[in-house]
This record gives sequence, structure tokens and C-alpha cells, in this order.
Amino acid sequence: MLSMRLLGLALASLSFSTAFVPPTVRSGLASASTDVSPACKLSDSAAPVETMSLPRWFQHEISITAPSRGCHLITSDVLKVINKDISQIKIGMANLFVQHTSASLSINENADPDVRRDMEVALNKIVPASWNRDGTFLHTMEGDDDMPGHVKSSLMGVSLNIPIKNGRLALGTWQGIYLNEHRDQGGWGGGHNRRIVITLQGQS
Repeated sequence: MLSMRLLGLALASLSFSTAFVPPTVRSGLASASTDVSPACKLSDSAAPVETMSLPRWFQHEISITAPSRGCHLITSDVLKVINKDISQIKIGMANLFVQHTSASLSINENADPDVRRDMEVALNKIVPASWNRDGTFLHTMEGDDDMPGHVKSSLMGVSLNIPIKNGRLALGTWQGIYLNEHRDQGGWGGGHNRRIVITLQGQS
């Protein structure tokens, strides 16, 4: 009887630990497991764990002055700045943000320049400059192209998110990045200098 009591005390004094095995990544699939067992058992049967690299971040700023009001292809300007850094990212995202209220960014056809001309014509029909003179707009002190430019900027948007795949922007074959200048003063020499912040994030 005494020996059984001693055995019970001995068992009660044994300590057990709960160990959490973090998610492992194998062939793109993540799995998490919780193993409740003596710590010594974990050390005996531990399997190698593949860990993903830490996220990488890069940021650049470019300044572009459009040669005229309208939609302008700037893909090459963007790539020229980010090529070195983006090559280090296997999977991730690129964000482009234009810091202005009368310009915008968009993605559209990169081949036929008539598309860019037609985009400007369409935008002018959607938000005509005549609204500055017929009482539609109240904010008219900065010219006929100002308030329409603000509306177009909101319609088109000031930022883009483009996936990064194997060190490249995952644009389609016919897709290009547009800077849309919505004011007549956006010409070379004394025009609006548009600043674009480009942020890259992802893993190698």
C-alpha cells in the first residue's frame, strides 16, 4: 500500500509541457499543429521546418511633367526607377500614389495612342468645362480646367495596386500605366510637376 502511494506521488511530480509548432510552408501549403507531449519527445522527433523570408520594403518617388493635358503612358518611367529593387521580390504588391488633386493614375492599353486620345475626349464629355460657367460648379476661381480636373481625379483615382510576380510587375500584355493630367497647365516648362510615390513590398 505504501509503495502504491509513493508511486502516485512520483507520477504527480512529473512535469509535462505544451508546445506549439508554428505553421510550416511546404510547396505553397501552410499547416499548423499543436502537440501536447513531453518536451523531450518533441526534441527527439522534430522535423526540419522551412521558413519564409522576411517581407522586403522599398520606396521611391518620381516627378513627371506631362507634355500636355491628357492621358500619358509612363510605364517605362516607373520601371526605370524600380527595376533593381523589384527584381528581389518573388511575390508581392506595388502601390503607386500620385500626390495631387487634379491628376490621376490608371491602367489601360499600351499600344494604340488613339486609346489615350479617346480617353481624354470621353473624360471631357463626362465632366465638361462648361459646368464652370453655367452655375453647376461653385469652385471656379482657378480656371475652367480646375474643378473638372478635381472631379476627373476622383473618378479615375490617385493610386494603383499592381501584383509583383517573379521580380516583375504582373501587367497584362497590352496594359500600361497612365498618368492622366487633367489641367491645361500641365505642359513642359512651368507646368504641373506631378510627384508619384512608388512603394514595393513582398517576399523573395
